[in-house]
Amino acid sequence: MTQSKTPFIVVLSLAMTMMLGPFSMDTYLPAFPVIGESLGISQQAVSLSVSVYVFALALGQLIGGALSDRFGRQRVLMSGLAIFALSSIVIGMADSLNTLLGGRAIQAIGAGLTLVSVPALVRDRVAGRDAAKLFSMMGFIMVLAPGIAPSVGSAILALGSWHYIFFALAVYAVLLVPLLVRVIFTGTGKVSRAKSPKMSLLARYKLVLTTKPALPFIVWQAASFSTLMMFITYASFIYQGHFGQSPSSFSMLFAANIVAMLIFNILNRVLLSRLPSLRILQLATGCQAVGILLLVMAAFMDWSLYAFLAAMMLTIGAVGAISPNIQACFLEFFPTSSGTAAALLGAAQFGIAGILSGLSALLPHTLEAVILAMAACGSVGYLMLARSIIKGRAAVEAH
Repeated sequence: MTQSKTPFIVVLSLAMTMMLGPFSMDTYLPAFPVIGESLGISQQAVSLSVSVYVFALALGQLIGGALSDRFGRQRVLMSGLAIFALSSIVIGMADSLNTLLGGRAIQAIGAGLTLVSVPALVRDRVAGRDAAKLFSMMGFIMVLAPGIAPSVGSAILALGSWHYIFFALAVYAVLLVPLLVRVIFTGTGKVSRAKSPKMSLLARYKLVLTTKPALPFIVWQAASFSTLMMFITYASFIYQGHFGQSPSSFSMLFAANIVAMLIFNILNRVLLSRLPSLRILQLATGCQAVGILLLVMAAFMDWSLYAFLAAMMLTIGAVGAISPNIQACFLEFFPTSSGTAAALLGAAQFGIAGILSGLSALLPHTLEAVILAMAACGSVGYLMLARSIIKGRAAVEAH
């Protein structure tokens, strides 16, 4: 099935499944003060649930990737949704920090089993440029999730207790089941998957890790996502703390980056009809490099808020084109082990970004330090860009 023949309902179903991740990560953020008061703990203790979620999400993807190659996408994905729904209900009834953290860890494992199956489902259907187009279409829908999740959480909170947020997440997971069964596994989206060889879980990961041409894309994705994660972690400090903006102004400034990602995502879809995925990835990474350079200048030369915002929009917006093309280029190497490959890519992305975000707390709490941390993350991606260009030229000369 080529991407041009992929029905929109299939793209929408896959995107809604991927949205489970950002929704479960961001929807309860507005409830932190209420949760802390309810459980008799500090907001800092509540924020531990975010770190627990990120690391457990990486673990869930590592477990789920190889299992989906071995036992099939449907079994693993549906198991993940069941675990997610049940643990969400447990969190919704939590009366202590330990229950909250334990529930979030199990919830994240369920989310990991679910999320890692989606890139594999895409790879089962299409490859190369068509895969990048499908990832880009999904990304267009998915990029809205982090922007609207806190607003959804605030709306639910206005209706009642913070517990309802997690009950709503459980309902969302349950509703995905009939949609996926009808559209993906028995409907127009159903395809025959390439037969996967019988291998142990460790053997599958060894296969991926020994495929040397694919490994730079893992590093590339981790670098790009870490740059984004660093911004998300310090966005409130940057705009409210350093630039002195109000909460409402902060929401608009933060949303500007979401708009930039959408613009890059749309441009990516247009360019994929003319250029190979790797070439667009190189161009997008180059745009991010320019954005980071401008951010460094803005931070150290005390540029105005709006000049700084433009540089940040270029830096963060480029992720809208970088991520789908990395996924497409990386999964191209693994037609029969795409679940395992997607697991490593996702686990590296969340695991490394989570560690670096945590370590950044040791840095001075200044704008310059934050921007230099983003630049350090991005520089690894730029090394991968340079490497890919050099390798490409060497291949041309060899022919």
